[in-house]
Amino acid sequence: MKQSEPGIQLNKFISSSGFCSRREADRYIEDARVTINDEIAMPGARVQPGEVVAVDGERIKVSRKQSLYIALNKPMGITSTTDLNDRNNIIRFINHPKRIFPIGRLDKDSEGLILLTNDGDIVNKILRAGNDHEKEYIVTVNKALTPEFAKRMAGGLRILGTKTKPCMVRQMGHRSFRIILTEGLNRQIRRMCEVLDYEVMSLKRVRIMNIKLGNLAVGKWRNLSFAETEALNKMLSDSVKTQEASTKRKNKTSKLRPYRQADPNRS
Repeated sequence: MKQSEPGIQLNKFISSSGFCSRREADRYIEDARVTINDEIAMPGARVQPGEVVAVDGERIKVSRKQSLYIALNKPMGITSTTDLNDRNNIIRFINHPKRIFPIGRLDKDSEGLILLTNDGDIVNKILRAGNDHEKEYIVTVNKALTPEFAKRMAGGLRILGTKTKPCMVRQMGHRSFRIILTEGLNRQIRRMCEVLDYEVMSLKRVRIMNIKLGNLAVGKWRNLSFAETEALNKMLSDSVKTQEASTKRKNKTSKLRPYRQADPNRS
């Protein structure tokens, strides 16, 4: 049997610290912004005990921490990134006392529900399309909707060199509809509408899995409740973090631990 390589994957080391997600850690590594012992780290590098890892010169420290799970009603104009070079980044906007990062992205020109955490282990389990976790949106377009529009959107359209997965689409008004996706291609809803010669005028995400936006005011955030976290944990119990999502193998990682501290910014 082949022995596993010593050390820990660099992207996992960074995400385990709560600095950012694994996906964003990969981007930092690819951009040559990560060092190990003051040397530029290469993709696929592993961290050995005692080695010093830094991102943009800031040392990364992995320590035991209480997991945070936060729901934010993101305003338009805020970018879903931890990159502090972006003046409109979500971390600067939320200004949380703990280091957290967003789970996935929500377009700068979109608003609504986005989750943030310091738990790198759950990010891909929520985001990976093969796990079929729902995300719900309310969309307004520039002209009247037709039955053909809803039928074609629901059946899947070709964008970005692939065909989108079938989804639920329900007309709500003359120019508005509700859509539930189980994947998250780049600017997916806007691109799908463009294929059908529609332009998105407003887009709001109102639900991620069991977490609902509810009456949370724009720009406000709250900690997930104990019940929400427990339900989320159950929904993620069969989800996987890697490309093996299609096999739906049982994941045996420990349960999410709800954050119980009082929320000073709750709406």
